[in-house]
Amino acid sequence: MEVKRDILWRVYLSYLLMILVCVVIFGKAIFIQQVEGNKWRSMSDSLHQRIQEIEAERGTIYSEDGQMLSTSIPQFDVFIDFRVAALREKNGQLFRKYVDSVAMSLSKLFKDQTPAQYKYVLQQGYKNSAAYFPLKKKISYREYDQLRNFPLFKMGRYKSGLIIKEKTIRLNPYNMLAFRTIGLARDSNKVGLELTYDSLLKGRNGKQLVRSIAGGVGVPVDDNYMIEPETGKDIVSTIDVFIQDITESALMKMMLKKNAEQGCAIVMETSTGKIKAIANLGKTGPATYWENLNYAVSPTEPGSTFKLVTLLALLEDKKINLNQSVFLENGIWQVAGNFVKDSEDHNENNVTIKKAFELSSNVAMAKLAYAHYSNNPRQLFKHIANLKLDTLTGIDLIGERRPSFHKPGTKLYNATTVPWMSFGYGISISPLQTAMLYNAVANNGAMLKPYLVSSIKEEGLVLNEYGPKVVVPKICTEVTLELLRSCLEGVCTDGTAKEVFKNLPYKVAGKTGTAKVADDNRGYTTNKFQSSFAGYFPADNPQYTCVVVIQNNPSETDYYGATVAAPVFKEISDRLYSTYIKIAKNNQAQIKKKDSSNFQFSGYRTDLAYLSKKLQIPFKDSTKEIDRWSFIQNNNEKYILRRKLMSENAMPILKGLSLKDAVYLCEEKGLIVNVAGRGRVVSQSVLPGQAIAKGQLINLTFN
Repeated sequence: MEVKRDILWRVYLSYLLMILVCVVIFGKAIFIQQVEGNKWRSMSDSLHQRIQEIEAERGTIYSEDGQMLSTSIPQFDVFIDFRVAALREKNGQLFRKYVDSVAMSLSKLFKDQTPAQYKYVLQQGYKNSAAYFPLKKKISYREYDQLRNFPLFKMGRYKSGLIIKEKTIRLNPYNMLAFRTIGLARDSNKVGLELTYDSLLKGRNGKQLVRSIAGGVGVPVDDNYMIEPETGKDIVSTIDVFIQDITESALMKMMLKKNAEQGCAIVMETSTGKIKAIANLGKTGPATYWENLNYAVSPTEPGSTFKLVTLLALLEDKKINLNQSVFLENGIWQVAGNFVKDSEDHNENNVTIKKAFELSSNVAMAKLAYAHYSNNPRQLFKHIANLKLDTLTGIDLIGERRPSFHKPGTKLYNATTVPWMSFGYGISISPLQTAMLYNAVANNGAMLKPYLVSSIKEEGLVLNEYGPKVVVPKICTEVTLELLRSCLEGVCTDGTAKEVFKNLPYKVAGKTGTAKVADDNRGYTTNKFQSSFAGYFPADNPQYTCVVVIQNNPSETDYYGATVAAPVFKEISDRLYSTYIKIAKNNQAQIKKKDSSNFQFSGYRTDLAYLSKKLQIPFKDSTKEIDRWSFIQNNNEKYILRRKLMSENAMPILKGLSLKDAVYLCEEKGLIVNVAGRGRVVSQSVLPGQAIAKGQLINLTFN
């Protein structure tokens, strides 16, 4: 019995010891996980190295007149690591010394909390030993620049615990102006030029070897293990901010007046095909509009603006002459069991074909097309193909949608296709295609491809330039072209648009359009109409082609092209004529005189010599090959390139230098440059001749 008791005692003791060891191990595991977890995780992170991408700066999209339409700006998130040794040692002496001044500085900068509130926030973060405490997010560079010089923070990251995460955001300075065309650079939702030229704009990301600290933040290990990011290229668009602004304003005014559903307006430079303005407005709420879709490249039934195509085909095939008569059937005509109706009452019956076009008679166009093309529709469709209306325009903008035609031999082609198509029904083309067609008539018959980007630049240097591209050298004979022009001018002097354009100091050529459009799933049962006007001006020397298309509210009773779309065209043409065309005419009328004004331009010697030769300015070069800086000035109408003296140890004269040259020269001497304005230097905070030291700040003001 004694032996058995002794054995049992030993077994029980061993069992208790095992239980005790298990409890200790379990307790230690909980202690490590819950109490020392942050410490060990931080140590693990600090031992982990990885390759981190450095995001490249995205290129800027400029207007043709040099304004920034879309650009990248830095934005900063601010965090504090309250576990750094400097803040914890001596019972937090450093933190307690500066917490009041930091709280006061933060309150003064951001003005969103009182100093007491900021102090409480900082104390809570310190109390919890937060490793990645979020102090402020999405602050600007100006705010960041002030914040890093606050008490405590200016001691650096390893004493203050300050962590800055920089990111880049995309900004459209003009907000809605051409917003859908320019686009917005979001990772998953790029549109417009931002999407089309994304591969050029985004540049190439760099790479860097980093060591992870708490919170997953990467700290650079060695600059030798870094591939610098390559900044994206800059895009110079054909958009003119002034023309875009007046186009959008004129369209918006009419949209609000008519409570319209959606609308677009396009302004194209006649001789080049450049898109100078493209406005797209869609209704987003009561009296609220936004550039939500690019309606300019979305096909719809064009209505009567398509009658130009029908007339061109009839004249080119010598089926008609403009002076022959056509009977308008009192404005209603039956064909293939359906009725064609004139949209406006005109009280005319026996008229010439030219007059019928000016009156925008659907009956006249339908009768002529049916009589001459119903038995041979392919002849008419051949003209459509020659005018490139059955394909995309090819504009440098992703998202353009294809036009739609019911061609002979297809399922939807029937006896009414040709007569209805003759006045713009049963087909779909985009407003941009209409602009391309009317621009060809204005441009002596040469059809140009519309485009939105004129050049690609890198650090100011032009890499690629894009110019006019002829798609069709001649859309028709010169005789037909002259007849088409006379008809388009007649619309504005004796036809549907005569009241809009009367008493103008310049001539307009164009065509009104009114089309009943399908209202979603309800088809043509509602009174939803599309008003349009397409034309060019001045008619005797075309400079701009403009197309306006507006889809009206079904409850609107005034929906005609002459009263809705044409006034928008007129407001745009009036502004452009008075601002550009009239001034250009006056300048041409003046006698050219030699420039007697005195000037002096300073800059890099090779740059000035290169520009002078490019601009064909004859000059006398008094510099030497070793001279880096120079200035060019006129002397009794003679141009002399002279040496510009630059002191090595003293501040040089910067007046007259461009931003690029001034910054380069200052940074070469180790100065920190702060600039204001643009153009050329007019003043400098460190005066010429003064001694300078590396790291010294200089303020430059430009004219």
